[in-house]
Amino acid sequence: MKRIHFTIILLVTALQFVTAQKNIDPTPEDIALAKKLRDKYTKDDVVILNGSEKVTFDFKDNVTVKHSIEEKMMNINHRADIQKYEFYDSESELEDFKIKYRNDKAAGFAVKDEFYKSDDLFFNDYRVKYMNVDFPVQGYTYNYELTKNYKDVKYFTTLYFHDTYPTLKKEFTIVVPDWLEIEIKEFNFQGFDIKKTQKTDAKSKSTIYTYTLENTDAIAKDDNAPGMSYYYPHLLVIAKSYTRNNTKTTLFNSTADLYKWYKSLVDSMDENPSALKDKVNELTANAKTDEEKIKNIYYWVQDNIRYIAFEDGLAGFKPDASQNVFQKRYGDCKGMANLTRQMLKEAGFDARLTWIGTKHIAYNYSIPSLVVDNHMICTLFKDGKKYFLDGTEKYNSFGEYADRIQGKEVMIEDGDKFIIEKVPVLTASANKEIYTSTFHVEDEALVGKVSGNMKGESRASFLYGYNNIRKDKKENALQYYISRGDKNFSVSNIITSDLTDRDKTLTMEYNANLKNRVSSFDNEMYVDLDYMEEFSNLDFKERKRDYEFSFKKDYESVITLEIPAGYKVSRLPESYTAKNDAYSMNISYEQKGNTIVYKKRFTINNGTIKKADFQNWNQSIESLKKLYNDQITLTKS
Repeated sequence: MKRIHFTIILLVTALQFVTAQKNIDPTPEDIALAKKLRDKYTKDDVVILNGSEKVTFDFKDNVTVKHSIEEKMMNINHRADIQKYEFYDSESELEDFKIKYRNDKAAGFAVKDEFYKSDDLFFNDYRVKYMNVDFPVQGYTYNYELTKNYKDVKYFTTLYFHDTYPTLKKEFTIVVPDWLEIEIKEFNFQGFDIKKTQKTDAKSKSTIYTYTLENTDAIAKDDNAPGMSYYYPHLLVIAKSYTRNNTKTTLFNSTADLYKWYKSLVDSMDENPSALKDKVNELTANAKTDEEKIKNIYYWVQDNIRYIAFEDGLAGFKPDASQNVFQKRYGDCKGMANLTRQMLKEAGFDARLTWIGTKHIAYNYSIPSLVVDNHMICTLFKDGKKYFLDGTEKYNSFGEYADRIQGKEVMIEDGDKFIIEKVPVLTASANKEIYTSTFHVEDEALVGKVSGNMKGESRASFLYGYNNIRKDKKENALQYYISRGDKNFSVSNIITSDLTDRDKTLTMEYNANLKNRVSSFDNEMYVDLDYMEEFSNLDFKERKRDYEFSFKKDYESVITLEIPAGYKVSRLPESYTAKNDAYSMNISYEQKGNTIVYKKRFTINNGTIKKADFQNWNQSIESLKKLYNDQITLTKS
């Protein structure tokens, strides 16, 4: 009897397991749909079949937000492993974060909860919850659910239609109660068939906005690209005011309201600038001019305050007190800006805190929202001019500005008022980089001397990289930088200018030996004179979004080759020129007496190659590659 009873239990358990599997395994229709979608989205493993997001508002001590998300995800490949994640911080909380099988039973994936760090974040007390999700077979589906609560409406800003995965249908529902005044700003809708409806619900005394978009590709995974706000359709939600008990309270109705809130945070700082006095006196005591005093302070902050983008709560927007940053020797952009301001004020200068959105953000200060800026700097008022000082830009020279803030609007503190200004835009020539080389032939090698100089961001970028290397590794690192790790490129006798001086043009000289660059057959000698092959690997055939260089480029190289005795030039590679608004390339070979002069000049005028220019760029790169693979032909005379 016991054996029969045990057998029955096993049979029942097996039947339950089979039944459960039938409830979660893909149907034939699921598999057919997955195969069809795989044909369309060949580079994606998972598709969101439908996603819905609902935004509602409530009032506790202030206006709060509930953001609920539901998604049905399908694996369209043979199997897939993904990570679902959601960020939150001290101003938000995750009420639900779960994955369910298609039968609505919990999938049971382990949820992890960690701090998240990114230097690009303005407030980064960010935490991330995530789970690793596996789809065992094609057509397998999961249901994803999330509820995120915001403690204050000002921190809820943006809704994007596009997702990490292709989405067949995305719907936003925003329910606005009649006591709350909301502005919904629409961005990048052109070219997308976004359907919008608006209706009034008398029962709930609210207005319901619904936006729907179908068949969207996954967010492009291109590096060195502008921020999403330039491309993808999205909504900005701006809470302007609310009315409770017949009393209207203004939130962010205008830019002045945004500044007022920022200023309230600044005014609440417990400043003790006297703690900086001795250091300021030390830095300015031997300075002969005001500019030298300013530089000494500005560069000291750059060199001695470590940038750590990690703050908590309101400190995401509230600068740390200057004495705290000074004593800790680290701070985020706001703390470093405040320290720079207070040290300059202690030295007798007019310096002010300044909010700014880097070029990663598409917005300006006509929008009263926390989303418009992600950075803070200091503005110095001196002799009728404004100088923008960014302590986080290591080895940035006074009066020069990083490309990431050039042309961007700033909001400068001015008592109860504020000043809107723009950071000056510098031309590519401000970052000029020039190399001059002379070579002669020894056996199958090119032997000679190279000299170069760098200005602007090309210099700052090099100095930052070099000075972050351990002292005992610097010599090897410098040789590796010059040779780019090419074992056939040996470097010796390196002489440089002061590699801590960010004000002067950086100069560098060295001897070079380039092996395997010369070959001889019978009466002919073939010389490969190009050892840099700039931009040769930078084609955009698979790219979806604009490409941003770290800064505008103006690069020039002149290589002179002494023609070996007893030889004459029988063939030189052809010249090449490309010129448009985005970039220019000029390459030429010319014989001058007993030398061959090889010139190259590249300029990237705005630091960006836009998608519309990709075809021209790719054609230019193909031409460059052919030229780089060509050789000089010398014949015995």
